[in-house]
Amino acid sequence: MAQQSGRTWAQSFGPYLTMGIQLALSVVVFFFAGRWLDGELGTAPWLMLAGLLVGIAGGLIKFVRAAVALGKEANKNAEEERAHGQGRD
Repeated sequence: MAQQSGRTWAQSFGPYLTMGIQLALSVVVFFFAGRWLDGELGTAPWLMLAGLLVGIAGGLIKFVRAAVALGKEANKNAEEERAHGQGRD
């Protein structure tokens, strides 16, 4: 059962696996961008904390949107398979 509907397991689960990485990267990138700006402007730790909050908020928004989209796609695929299993097109 390596393939389902012509897709390998990696193609099926790949989007789910990358969602966590995207969330973590957004937090880390904004954190260090804020830290760098703090060093340049002498505003420590405020821009670092602001960057952390922006990274968390942006990452969570992207995460939730991707999860909802993947859920809708999974439901659509399940309905299509159910319809084909019952002999309908």
